[in-house]
Amino acid sequence: MITYLVDHISKYVPLIPDEIKFLEQHLVFRKVGKKKKIYHPTDTFSENYFVIEGCLRLYSKDEECKERTIQFAIENWWMFDPRSISLNGTPNFYIDAIEETTLIVISRDSWNLLGSRIPALEHYFRIIFHRAYNASLWRINHIFCYQGSERYYHFTKLFPSFVQRIPQYMLASYLGLTPEFISMIRAKKS
Repeated sequence: MITYLVDHISKYVPLIPDEIKFLEQHLVFRKVGKKKKIYHPTDTFSENYFVIEGCLRLYSKDEECKERTIQFAIENWWMFDPRSISLNGTPNFYIDAIEETTLIVISRDSWNLLGSRIPALEHYFRIIFHRAYNASLWRINHIFCYQGSERYYHFTKLFPSFVQRIPQYMLASYLGLTPEFISMIRAKKS
């Protein structure tokens, strides 16, 4: 299973065999059932999740316990609570498996050790952070600048497989819409 992660890393930075061996010593493989929570704001540990197979959702809850979807992760994507990883702060988010999911897990301590011992991994993680930050800015811009139907059509064009894999209420939450609005858009398209 490490080949999935090494292949992904190799798209950005080269690793030598000794580095791959050291990396492998710090990985945990985990299978998570559909609709299972894998991370909660009360957790005292911090982990990074690399999706081998399946789909994750990161979300928060407001005062009325209404869920607000922040991010999804599918195969070859990372997911983590950035506050708990980079700032050693209290976690803010929940992470659930939307589907049965196979993960590579790296603890915060291992993440830091890997970055300090393998400069190429530090560079790789920085690239991943920048990509995630750019994606967040893109999403915020679309929420502020585009009508709901435009956000929906743009998302479905960029990520058609998501529409089939993610429940409508989660997609609506992610796009800042209601499930009823998405139903209306789909009905008009039909």
